[in-house]
Amino acid sequence: MSEIQSTCCYCGVGCGVLINSRNGRITGVRGDPRHPANFGRLCGKGQTLHETVDGHGRALYPELRLKRSEPRQRATWDSALEHVAARFADIIKKHGPDAVAFYISGQLLTEDYYSFNKLARALVGTNNIDSNSRLCMSSAVAGYKATLGADAPPTCYEDIDHADCMLIAGSNAAWAHPVLFRRIEDAKAKNPDLKIVVIDPRRTATAEIADLHLAIQPGTDVALFHGMLNALLQEDLTDPDYIAAHTAGYDALKALVSDYTPDFAAEVCGITTEELLTAARWFGNSRAALSLYCMGLNQSSSGADKNAALINLHLATGHIGRAGAGPFSLTGQPNAMGGRETGAMANLLIAHRDLNNAGDRAEVAKLWDVPAIPGRPGKTAVEMFEAIRRGTIKAVWIACTNPAQSLPGQDAVREALAAAELVVLQETYADTETAPYADVLLPAAGWGEKEGTVTNSERRISRVRAATPPPGEARPDWRIVCDFAMLLEHKLHGHASLRFAFDSPQQLFNEYRELTRGRNTDITGLDYATLDTKGPQHWPYRIGARQGQPRLYQDGKFPTADGRARFAAVAYKPVAENTDTRFPFRLNTGRLRDQWHGMTRSGRVARLWGHAPEPAVTLNPADLARRGLASGDIVRLESRRGTLNVIAAADSGVAPGQAFLPMHWGSRYLSGAGINALTLPVIDPKSFQPELKHCAIKISKAALPWRLIAFGTPRDGDALAQLARVQAWLPEFEFASCALMPDAGGVLLRAAAGAAPATDVLDAIHALLELDSGDVLRYDDPARGNARRVCIDGERVVAVCLSGEGGSESWLREFHAQGLPAAALGSLLLAPGTKAPAGAVSRGRIICSCHGIGETAIVSALQGAAGDATARLGSAQQQLLCGTQCGSCLPELRKLAAAAMVAA
Repeated sequence: MSEIQSTCCYCGVGCGVLINSRNGRITGVRGDPRHPANFGRLCGKGQTLHETVDGHGRALYPELRLKRSEPRQRATWDSALEHVAARFADIIKKHGPDAVAFYISGQLLTEDYYSFNKLARALVGTNNIDSNSRLCMSSAVAGYKATLGADAPPTCYEDIDHADCMLIAGSNAAWAHPVLFRRIEDAKAKNPDLKIVVIDPRRTATAEIADLHLAIQPGTDVALFHGMLNALLQEDLTDPDYIAAHTAGYDALKALVSDYTPDFAAEVCGITTEELLTAARWFGNSRAALSLYCMGLNQSSSGADKNAALINLHLATGHIGRAGAGPFSLTGQPNAMGGRETGAMANLLIAHRDLNNAGDRAEVAKLWDVPAIPGRPGKTAVEMFEAIRRGTIKAVWIACTNPAQSLPGQDAVREALAAAELVVLQETYADTETAPYADVLLPAAGWGEKEGTVTNSERRISRVRAATPPPGEARPDWRIVCDFAMLLEHKLHGHASLRFAFDSPQQLFNEYRELTRGRNTDITGLDYATLDTKGPQHWPYRIGARQGQPRLYQDGKFPTADGRARFAAVAYKPVAENTDTRFPFRLNTGRLRDQWHGMTRSGRVARLWGHAPEPAVTLNPADLARRGLASGDIVRLESRRGTLNVIAAADSGVAPGQAFLPMHWGSRYLSGAGINALTLPVIDPKSFQPELKHCAIKISKAALPWRLIAFGTPRDGDALAQLARVQAWLPEFEFASCALMPDAGGVLLRAAAGAAPATDVLDAIHALLELDSGDVLRYDDPARGNARRVCIDGERVVAVCLSGEGGSESWLREFHAQGLPAAALGSLLLAPGTKAPAGAVSRGRIICSCHGIGETAIVSALQGAAGDATARLGSAQQQLLCGTQCGSCLPELRKLAAAAMVAA
């Protein structure tokens, strides 16, 4: 057994982890108590990372096809890279360098990012390189640059401990950044006078901790921030000395916000004037105000303006450059910051240089020893795939991201992938939604198998270390890029220089480090050895420094021409797509607690499915009642671009007229193209980020009377392989979803259709769940389209398929999940509508994923305890252990405890 320090590969908190391995296999993971981002804490996703590296679905060797009509075949690395280099060279020679593109990922390491950036700009000669960070962080980048002069969050996690007012805007941190939220909870516990304002159209788990929840209408953030600034001005809560000494553009902003009176702004936002004034007064009167914000601001057609309008509040009050104060953008991906630092996005240059600045381009060209860096900005994510669809871009190289799930307007994206002359996919997993479109699949090393660095939300650089070699023939991403570059350079220029002759990620880091010299991102004093001995460090970390710089702008000087920050006088703009009588609902998208992005990685872990096993759109109970809907009904969602069938659920935290749908489901887990069949590809003109958060939809009950529920545990124990077989049948149904089952190690399939499918479809589902043998209980009523199968192994239910009119599904699932003895029930197992036998008590929704504790047991323990909500929760935790491991379920546990106290 060995243990090695590394970093989590999920969100931008950047938690340190200790990876356990034995005999070349990763066996476990725990939080690193020495890492300053988490001090040993991990969320439920981080705790299960070791379960994501093995098993069915890993890309293990290169695959290649010469014709689209043929399946890919196994190839050698030499033949695959030679083929791609020849095709890229041919396209570049015929159509120019802008006929190819690279679409990469915030999950790559900084060294990987750097190699791709150098490949695109120094060798190919194109700026057509963009990252999926475009979908999450580019508005934050634009907001920082417009106001503070550079894309540099001026804050650090320690500021949470020093703030006495905290503004959390467009972020459900309790679910999206759970470990960071634990720190917020700790700060509130230590300082009960800390005022927390949560700005979100929904009452989320994060809002439960708020002293004030501003449930604004979607997209009205700029109006809110201008209204707050108007109030600050009226009540003399700004800092005139700071404004005069360190800012510019104040008069223009002051004139603009004069129209945004508290009454007017509150009316636009759908809140009360008193709520707006309270938020403004807390912010203005505080000693140190900190704002934390994320996708609710960023994923918008005016996301850059929303970011800038919030930063205006900090500049106007001087809440910046001090402990506990500043605008803090929470990064979505583990190394989105590293991608921004290396300039690996279509409109950026390395080390925060300006692509439009000829001097900056010349400086990079000199350092890279190339004649020039192209000056024309490349295609950003949405633009790139539209150019592929039009045929302007002929070949695209996709690395570590899944555009056939994550981009808006999925019909057009998939048309683009199908139309491209060449699609290269560099991936750890071979079963993503994008994989079927790939002409070439290049297997990449995954988490725990590669070396390098990442930068988290607070600008802290951490080492990523390999605990085991990659499986099969997979290679590190930087190695794949450099090997390809050597081949391509020879085909383009007749020779291969030493420009890509790197032997280690450390060499890439050292070269990148030199390009930061004298920049605001300067890390010339940092190397692998320093990170190994001193641990993770903030940038900048200049030569001679003893440590990184946790806070920026403490001297009031900003990286602008005159050293002053800029106020942004931006007008409020509504969301890109308004509702009307045909599309009356405002759809808001967001994250679940235990899943991440398109579930390529997290979807492989059965435990992470317990909290939310099926795709559900949540609506206000009054909206459900008005439309004659109930929780559990299958509903049809329709936007102006596409349709989707999902399950309906009630949530009083969703405002009337609004709907919430998690972002994670694509066509691997849900029939259709996934939730981005609904979203629209309208982009912010400043940040080029699409408005993924909001669109207009209509909702109706789906006329799908034929239903199927099937679940089972495979005899060989390979649930991932069984899941892959189930996924192949999702397109056969108008609605279908699948999931792993956390307790019984099996797979769940739910489907619905207007009529019973062909007999062979049902026979195939029976076969893949091993329900076609002679020892299976059966009931068939062909006239009514009913078929039921239940398999008992000894005393346990191991597989079930009920189709037609439904039946005793819920208690059968409990028997299967809990391993209850069922053999004596006999034919009752097949009877529709049978009441649950004694002992089949539903656990309810899984609240604590770490310990598999359901809502039923938690509520019972809370109701059986005495005292206030805190005492009841403590008693339940002592009895059940819920919320004692990662803590991600604590907001829900507190809510249940409060309800139990009220009921008592």
